[in-house]
Amino acid sequence: MIRPRRNRRSPAIRSLVRETQLSPSDFILPMFFHEDDEDTPIASMPGVTRWSIPSLVREAGKAHALGIPAVVLFPKIDEALKSPEADECANDEGLVPRAIRALKAAHPSLCVITDVALDPYNSDGHDGLVRRDARGELVILNDETIDVLRQQAVCHARAGADLVAPSDMMDGRVSSIREALDDEDFSEVGIMSYTAKYASALYGPFRGALDSAPKEGDKKTYQMDPANAREAVRETLLDEAEGADILMVKPAGLYLDVIARVRETTTLPVAAYQVSGEYLMIQSACAAGWLDHRSVVLESLTAIKRAGASMILTYFAAQAAAWLREE
Repeated sequence: MIRPRRNRRSPAIRSLVRETQLSPSDFILPMFFHEDDEDTPIASMPGVTRWSIPSLVREAGKAHALGIPAVVLFPKIDEALKSPEADECANDEGLVPRAIRALKAAHPSLCVITDVALDPYNSDGHDGLVRRDARGELVILNDETIDVLRQQAVCHARAGADLVAPSDMMDGRVSSIREALDDEDFSEVGIMSYTAKYASALYGPFRGALDSAPKEGDKKTYQMDPANAREAVRETLLDEAEGADILMVKPAGLYLDVIARVRETTTLPVAAYQVSGEYLMIQSACAAGWLDHRSVVLESLTAIKRAGASMILTYFAAQAAAWLREE
């Protein structure tokens, strides 16, 4: 008799036939940091901290020692440095370039990825430059924003970033950033594009961590409609043609079907971002005793990889890596 259960009857056999293997090398750790000397627990994301630069370097080193190959940086910019033109984003002596240099000096083998977008620097809180049209309605400027993103990406490359990750969702920004990097002799710096970034309700805790929520309006004119999946295929084909090196789907857990579609569409590596709202839902349920923390975290990450992700951005990276090393 055919009995599929024979392949499940012991841990050793289950290990032999397991289709999806989760490893610390699959993870990218998102890290928040600020100019202050003190480290600050983030109220909207229990268990996550906004680090000073020395602490950022220390904690990134701990994660790297666990086998995590990369971190992605998210700065909280002082309000006094924010402006309608987001000028601070391309300051070579700004918070992000100094953090990149410190990380690469301390951990040369660590892959440092930077967020390329204007919302941390824009006094309006949007990913792009903001103007009002003749009717007084808020408009996010596409091409004018790209001009600033080019400067930001080159600034990060000068500081030593290995990958820049444009998260703004402006049309055409991948090809323009690639051109800018190549023109400045940074052809070796890769682009991890936020290819299918949805206008999700799951970003709230992240915006609280960086104080980067829009002051007016929302991001639905540039981030994708959560109801659309075929549109992600279109964005995939465009970003691949424009020269992206890695494509990202964000969020991850509620968009496993999109990850699978993107994986089937491209031969490029696919990243997926387990976002702050996903993190908070798991943390809250586990803190209440309703779910087993280790089991549900590893299951959620396995599901994302099973859907087709080559790498996962997750706030659970260090804890998950430690658990996997115990197995």
